[in-house]
Amino acid sequence: MSRLPPSTAQVRRLLASREIRHVVVLGANGTMGYGSAALFTQAVPRVTFLARTKAKAEEGLAAAIKQVRSPTVASRADVGSYEADLERTVGEADLVFEALTEDLAIKRAMFDRVEKARRDDAAVATVTSGLSINELCEGRSDSFRKNFLGLHFFNPPNVIVGTELIAGRDTDPDLLDFIEAFARLRLGREMVRTADTPAFAGNRVGFKVLNECAQLAEELGPVLVDRVVGPYTGRALTPLSTIDLVGWDIHRAIVDNVYESTADEAHDTQRLPAYMAKLMQKGVLGNKTGGGFFKRDGKTKLALDIASGDYRPVSEIALPDLGYVDDVASLYAQGRYEEGMQVFLAAEGREAEAARQVVAGYIAYAFHRVGEVAESINDIDRIMGMGFNWAPPSVLVDTMGARAAVELIEKAELSVPEVLVAAAKSGGPRRFFEHPHINVGRFFVAG
Repeated sequence: MSRLPPSTAQVRRLLASREIRHVVVLGANGTMGYGSAALFTQAVPRVTFLARTKAKAEEGLAAAIKQVRSPTVASRADVGSYEADLERTVGEADLVFEALTEDLAIKRAMFDRVEKARRDDAAVATVTSGLSINELCEGRSDSFRKNFLGLHFFNPPNVIVGTELIAGRDTDPDLLDFIEAFARLRLGREMVRTADTPAFAGNRVGFKVLNECAQLAEELGPVLVDRVVGPYTGRALTPLSTIDLVGWDIHRAIVDNVYESTADEAHDTQRLPAYMAKLMQKGVLGNKTGGGFFKRDGKTKLALDIASGDYRPVSEIALPDLGYVDDVASLYAQGRYEEGMQVFLAAEGREAEAARQVVAGYIAYAFHRVGEVAESINDIDRIMGMGFNWAPPSVLVDTMGARAAVELIEKAELSVPEVLVAAAKSGGPRRFFEHPHINVGRFFVAG
């Protein structure tokens, strides 16, 4: 069972136990940095944007104002540089929020400075997308380790509310409870506690699927992959477009970390495709460099030809008959989710089989991670639904039925989670997805 969230009365008592009035954001010129800083300005009187230079910090502030379109950001923010302002502002902060590039050595070097400057009671949070919390604070003082934790927002934080809270071995449980209460009530977060494992819960499951689609693109091509593993399979943004948005470098950092640090049943799906590594050497990093799997030439959308490395207009790329996709989407648009799912499960052709393989892998992998990355499937469901904006694995199982889910996973020649086997045998009406405020219809995208 997952731990129950605190009641409103408990949250208010926790919030009264300490204060956060000043947050310092390190790396405030980056997308996650300024997005997080903007979020904090909605709840905290003072937020300091710090970057390598004051000019970079000012760029971050301008981007934050543009992103959330709120005058509150500017009225509660100040800016500075690491060289001139870090020691002073960190020494005044109640919370230091680190959002530097996803590199262990860079983060640890910054924490050297933070440790010397911070107050003993100041919290230090990292927004790392999957580096070890324990390794990041290894060898530091008792005070630092007691007040150090992971607070993993998803981009953009002002839109996506799913947030992972990760404790280190020495993190003060009272601090964890306070940060969870603060993030829930003051920041409007959907909080999920995860284990300190590579990529935590959301990225461990989500990037497995994204990387599997990147591998599949070598066979089917990016346009076809994003069509057959598209919104109708339960995701707001298609998988390869997601990698372009996140950035190929971030994608690589996450999957390389998981591939090198784990050896689970889906290990091969975490191996970065060789073609991506070669293109990255040429500067291809996704949207941030003007193109990845897709790019634009004026109003024309282009798609990567993986074999040649060139780009072709999407409109010139012939696709096979995928009429079933439109049929599924039409049923979803009418709220007939179970019927739409059955059409998907029965669709014929290599492309439909490939899509079912990905979906089967997603469900099986998520259920197998229970007890490793999070306490329950409900925790994984919530971070996939509210962090990735994907249909949670339990929602897919409930919609197709446990027996159909078992058959789907068996046909994909994957290990079937025991809890699904038991549910299929019982034939009962058990539903796996549990959340009192989430309408599952939001995950069935008609497109």
